[in-house]
Amino acid sequence: MRILKYLFLLLFLILIGLTVFVMTQNASYDVSGTKVIKNPKNTVFNYINDFRNWETFASWIQNDESIKFDYPELTIGKGATCSWTSDDGDGNLKTYFVNENDSISQKMFKNGKYSSIYWKFEDTIGGTKVTWRSKGKLDFYSKIVAFFKGGINSVVCDSYNKSLENLNKTLDYEINTYAIKINGIVNRPGGFYLKQFMHCKQKDVERYIKVLVPRMERFFEKNKMVKNGKLFIIYHKYDRSHDDVGFSVCMPVRDSVHIMSGSDIQSSKIANYTSLKTTLVGDYSHTQMAWKKAFDYISKNHYERNKSGQVIEVYVKGRNHSKSPSKWITEIYMPVYPKASAVSANKKEADSIIEVHTKEEDPKP
Repeated sequence: MRILKYLFLLLFLILIGLTVFVMTQNASYDVSGTKVIKNPKNTVFNYINDFRNWETFASWIQNDESIKFDYPELTIGKGATCSWTSDDGDGNLKTYFVNENDSISQKMFKNGKYSSIYWKFEDTIGGTKVTWRSKGKLDFYSKIVAFFKGGINSVVCDSYNKSLENLNKTLDYEINTYAIKINGIVNRPGGFYLKQFMHCKQKDVERYIKVLVPRMERFFEKNKMVKNGKLFIIYHKYDRSHDDVGFSVCMPVRDSVHIMSGSDIQSSKIANYTSLKTTLVGDYSHTQMAWKKAFDYISKNHYERNKSGQVIEVYVKGRNHSKSPSKWITEIYMPVYPKASAVSANKKEADSIIEVHTKEEDPKP
């Protein structure tokens, strides 16, 4: 019995000593690392620059089944934020600086502590060299975990390195796996919708769409409005030679809606029109290839494009439905003049599916 008491006393003293030792250890860290991601620099940069994508690669998120995220309108670029709740504690992220396709600076609040995160992106053989750096302090619990796992630097480095490994796998499969189907000539139904217009350069189209889509979604939630279909994009103008694009992010409604003057949201209506329908299954970045396939089909089958009409992209299934970009579905409608005799003759060819797995970017037609 006396031996058992001595053992308990010894364990107690060891626990006390360990606690004191951990408490006296420096909680600060400043660590960094690099990894080559097998994708173009702009693809990697844009993916990390959007907080909505972090759930697919950040290791500390994937290891926490209780975590739930809240995303505001702005999740991309300078000023972007996101927050979360978890059984292990709440937290948030914010982007303070962005140099397009070059670097990003952010701050994270997690477990009661702030940390700084820096990203650097460089072209290299085989893809993009991503350099990360993190500075901050660990809480007491994290210090204990770090003690048993080889130290603070080891724990932080392990988390970021695993995240970049996840990112490499995600981009290699989820972003680069897609399928395109030419459905054929259809009658695109018209109707009322609300829209927000944007005018920009070609390289900024995808970024602005990612900003405006959640803004439109929140407008409907805030005003308790009823949607009458899937969100879609109308391209009013796509002038490659002058690097000039005008588009609207739109949400269909059942009837005409009165919008107060001064709002950047407007009410409009579109008429029925004949169009070539093309379906893209995959990340939005491959709409380029889908447009090209559609234009090739129109030319090959001697249809005449209706240039007074506008190209529409309908987001049938997107990031709100699935975290896997390879499963997103976008329908593209290109206006053409009716050619009744050719519709049935070309139906079989139009139903063919083109499967693609590529890491190259295709020019927008």
